[in-house]
Amino acid sequence: MSRFPQDGRQRAVIENVKPEIDGGRFAVMRTQGDKVTVEADIFADGDDLLSAVLKYRRKKDEGWTEVPMEPLGNDLWRAEFTVEEIGGYLYSIEAWVDRFETWRHGLKKKVEAGQDVSLDLMTGAPLVERASKKASAEDKKKLQDRAAALRSGAKSKNARDADDELGLLMKKYPDRRFAARYGKQLAVVVDREKARFSTWYELFPRSFARRPGAHGSLEELEQSLPYVASMGFDVLYLPPIHPIGRDYRKGRNNALTAAPEDPGSPWAIGSTDGGHKSIHPELGTVEDFKRLVAKAMENGLEIAIDIAFQCAPDHPYVKEHPEWFRKRPDGSVQFAENPPKKYEDIVPFDFETDAWRELWAELRDVIFFWAEQGVRIFRLDNPHTKPFRFWDWLVAEVKERHPDAIFLSEAFTRPKIMYRLAKAGLTQSYTYFTWRRTKAELVEYFEELTQTNVREFFRSNLWPNTPDILMDYLQEGGRPAFVARYILAATLGANCGIYGPAFELCENKPRESGSEEYLNAEKYEIKRWDLEKPDSLKDLIAAVNRIRKENQALQNDWSLRFHAVDNDRIVCYSKQTGDRANTVLTVVNLSPVNTESGLVNLSLDALGLSSDGTFQVHDLLTDVRYDWRGARNYVELDPKKIPAHIFRVDNHH
Repeated sequence: MSRFPQDGRQRAVIENVKPEIDGGRFAVMRTQGDKVTVEADIFADGDDLLSAVLKYRRKKDEGWTEVPMEPLGNDLWRAEFTVEEIGGYLYSIEAWVDRFETWRHGLKKKVEAGQDVSLDLMTGAPLVERASKKASAEDKKKLQDRAAALRSGAKSKNARDADDELGLLMKKYPDRRFAARYGKQLAVVVDREKARFSTWYELFPRSFARRPGAHGSLEELEQSLPYVASMGFDVLYLPPIHPIGRDYRKGRNNALTAAPEDPGSPWAIGSTDGGHKSIHPELGTVEDFKRLVAKAMENGLEIAIDIAFQCAPDHPYVKEHPEWFRKRPDGSVQFAENPPKKYEDIVPFDFETDAWRELWAELRDVIFFWAEQGVRIFRLDNPHTKPFRFWDWLVAEVKERHPDAIFLSEAFTRPKIMYRLAKAGLTQSYTYFTWRRTKAELVEYFEELTQTNVREFFRSNLWPNTPDILMDYLQEGGRPAFVARYILAATLGANCGIYGPAFELCENKPRESGSEEYLNAEKYEIKRWDLEKPDSLKDLIAAVNRIRKENQALQNDWSLRFHAVDNDRIVCYSKQTGDRANTVLTVVNLSPVNTESGLVNLSLDALGLSSDGTFQVHDLLTDVRYDWRGARNYVELDPKKIPAHIFRVDNHH
């Protein structure tokens, strides 16, 4: 028995739709006010002309808005729409053989060739009459008159009655009886602006006590908010603020045995004082935290907290829900391991437990609890050690209630795993920037992040250091290395952050040779930071962050373009706004030791600059201006003075 298609008269074909992530399984990412540019290959058999529309709507709406798609040549079509609101959008495509435009196009060619078009004019009349049946009262009369004119003017030698005015009228009432529809409704997740552009500062609240040697509190931390804000940061990220376990607590420098005064690692969460919905008693209370959130907002800062879904052995969950954890043959709870390393102070959840639904619900409620206290930014600790399906579910649950939530993924793992977590909806991600030192490494990596399909779902957040990572470049290069790495992070990425005050004070001593761990790491002890050290980078960081805020070109990633330099120790790249009103050109000496020089060879077309004209570049770090001509221009950078230029390009000089 023959199996016919639903309607074999659908002749248009829609293929190769972009953007589309994994066949439409995952959403693309945008921020409020962004455009979504959609392209597709659209064609049909024969030579008939086609029409196509891009359809989009908010998920919560029922009706679609349509935008005509434009042919670009070689059967490629394009249209775009703007996402106005935070939340979810859907889009799809519809295309059809446009019988009227096909007729009109053929008629025009015959008229130009001097042929008799009497019958051709009559052929167009039924097409116009069909459209009149769907038209408004006003348009109905116009279309009926045009149809009559086509019939009565059958002996006419011109195509006046098929003019552009009629074409525009007919576009309002197209014959879409046999339209082909793309078989998927593709999704867009729209976040607030801070998902695209943010500047993070991480600190340990317990190190900000007024009295030397004391354990700091959230109330005392309020006094340091102006310090953080003065450097131009807008997100203040706090490592876990919960009670810290006492069983198997680690000592200084990750020692297996802790002294009585050792505070332990904040990531060993939970004790008899409470768990993930509690605050460490010495830090304060939930009310203190809510006041800190409010005070931070007054200083232009948004509080982000760490969500680490793991427990100390004496976390209340371990006793109340033993089914959520794995047991060893001796009956003890399985602690975390990464052989040969052992983390006796941390026990992971068992996501294969039969009680997984109850576990998932409780972890979701942890997020909900802190959202109720005013938090909307969550840094997720080691999300790659939890199931992807868990994150698919959790992000959807949180976004439904709090569409303005932002998640930062701390997943230093294999690329495909990092990308899959981003597809789950984790808003931003740490990257391999921390370990990319050479120009070739930087160019290859950032072109992947910004110029391939990866950019549709993965937003980078660049960190030159973290409490866990003191890269060898910082250990070896000292202050010039810190300056260069922050300028790179702040100009390559619209989202960036540092762990301070260790960074601005240029702390660079490793625990031992070959280690990325800090000597006397703050993870295991309370520090006393001298924030007024004369050689602090706080003023330089403030200047760079001010440049970021004053130049919209640096607030996006997609416009990043690298430019050639005849010295492999100098990297040059640009960013600009879509209208080219703001262009920033950054040149960085990658050597923390040697003065480097070379000729920059700019891609002038990409920058919108004349090939033979003069233009001015204004160094926003030093306030010095240079007149450049053409593509090739000389640069020289001494890392002991300043290892980089951040130029604003003035094409009107």
